[in-house]
Amino acid sequence: MAESESGHKSLMHKSLLQSDALYQYILETSVYPREHEAMKELREITAKHPMNMMATSSDQVQFLGMLLKLMNAKNTMEIGVFTGYSLLATALALPPDGKQILAMDVDRENYDLGLPVIVKAGVAHKIDFREGPALPVLDQMIKDSKNHGMFDFVFVDADKVNYWNYHNRLIELVKVGGLIGYDNTLWNGSVVAPLDAPMPKYIRDSRDFVLEFNKAISADKRFEICQLAIGDGITLCRRIS
Repeated sequence: MAESESGHKSLMHKSLLQSDALYQYILETSVYPREHEAMKELREITAKHPMNMMATSSDQVQFLGMLLKLMNAKNTMEIGVFTGYSLLATALALPPDGKQILAMDVDRENYDLGLPVIVKAGVAHKIDFREGPALPVLDQMIKDSKNHGMFDFVFVDADKVNYWNYHNRLIELVKVGGLIGYDNTLWNGSVVAPLDAPMPKYIRDSRDFVLEFNKAISADKRFEICQLAIGDGITLCRRIS
């Protein structure tokens, strides 16, 4: 497996599967042969980034694209953008009459790396990118009742400490029957690791927040949930009330 000097898995091998060969088989059989040319270009750009472990895995991005098409989602939001890899997949999946994707990240510099690819793919007009913390934007949106229930799908891949804070705001903004997807909910497998197990500092620093969020979301009766062992783990939450 290709790994960085710090031991983090590369973008192309971001998976909880124990067999590297099996994961590579999935990529080469089901993902890469159907991959949009722009997705391939942005994937390769992102793989060269020193923090490429922050990107969504290729198989998970493929899954999200199909999910959005099955939902016929038209109005979406993404909290945590990085280079825009998953954002590009969303933009490509939205129908011609889809509305803009509200995309938020505290660092525009990383997004600007992927923006030329997004522009070349012809979908930049679908994206409303806002630099800065997402919570103030969400709070402002909630104040206007016309924003309540307006989103079909929200993808959250940002600071784990605020997952529950995002959740309690997003319930006002996602429609009944809509989905929220929370990435990294298995957090590199650390959710079942012993407390003294060796792990990268960034994994250890956020592990408890991920555990607390998983416990809280499992008890939230406003949503149906499904946790999938794809990528670094994604929990889908369907609003039912």
